[in-house]
Amino acid sequence: MSAEATNAPAPATLPPAGPAPQAQSRKRRSIFVRRPFFTVALVIAAAYLLAAAFAPHVAPYDPVLQSMDAMMQPPSGAHPLGTDSYGQDILSRVIFGARYALVIGIFSVLIGAAGGLVIGLAAGLSGGWVEWALMRLIDSILALPSLILAVAFIAILGQGVDKVVIAVGLSMVGPFSRTVRADVMQVKVQGFVEAAHLMSIPSLQVIRRHILPNVIFPLAVQVTIRISEAILVSSSLSFLGIGVTPPTPDWGLMIAEGRDFVSFAPWMSAMPGFALALLLIALSIVGDGIREEYDPKSRRGA
Repeated sequence: MSAEATNAPAPATLPPAGPAPQAQSRKRRSIFVRRPFFTVALVIAAAYLLAAAFAPHVAPYDPVLQSMDAMMQPPSGAHPLGTDSYGQDILSRVIFGARYALVIGIFSVLIGAAGGLVIGLAAGLSGGWVEWALMRLIDSILALPSLILAVAFIAILGQGVDKVVIAVGLSMVGPFSRTVRADVMQVKVQGFVEAAHLMSIPSLQVIRRHILPNVIFPLAVQVTIRISEAILVSSSLSFLGIGVTPPTPDWGLMIAEGRDFVSFAPWMSAMPGFALALLLIALSIVGDGIREEYDPKSRRGA
């Protein structure tokens, strides 16, 4: 072998194929770093949740304690958010109002999601006239706004926190049903589902092992998005005087009670209104962030 061949430089090797370093670095970054608004909104929502969970220990006063000597006092050191026309501390009522808002929002959405899961599965798997009848029922529900449906259900069920939860939950069955049905229609034509049927696996086992896992996660993402809508509908019912009954510290009820005094005691409506708006904005940002980050449909479209 000649010296020239021995001293020849080795052929250059190409770097291994793979994602660009910038893409890898972005993928490794936490969602809290990539989405600062999501992080702030999540902290605000967590603060509301903690305040609601520990309301008796956080609130400075009893939310239903009335004092004729402290009627409609402006914000001060003794009452940071002022008092209402009954002398009740608004800060304490806002804190306890967060408990009622989150309880109504979360449990009503769970009721709507459970009903939507059952109807959506039945419509997506059955086909034929059963699917047609169920979807026409869902279309009739979706034809009316959630607030109008909730008002109708309240007229049947009556007033109270538990009745509001049921009414708002029933009004939200339609959107969940349509979402679940669309996901079932996509999953049931996949190859692994058809293979399971060809292997004579029982239908219930196919639903439990193959269809439900692919439906539950998108449904859970929708649940996080719909909580803010449920809180808004329940507060609207209370504002109209057909939801939660006094003296329950509900934000919608507090806003309605303070509208007659807005010219000289604006804090009575402004404080619960601000608390409601801040929570709704925070929950909306959190829900959108979770959907954009984890929903496969949104990630495919990105």
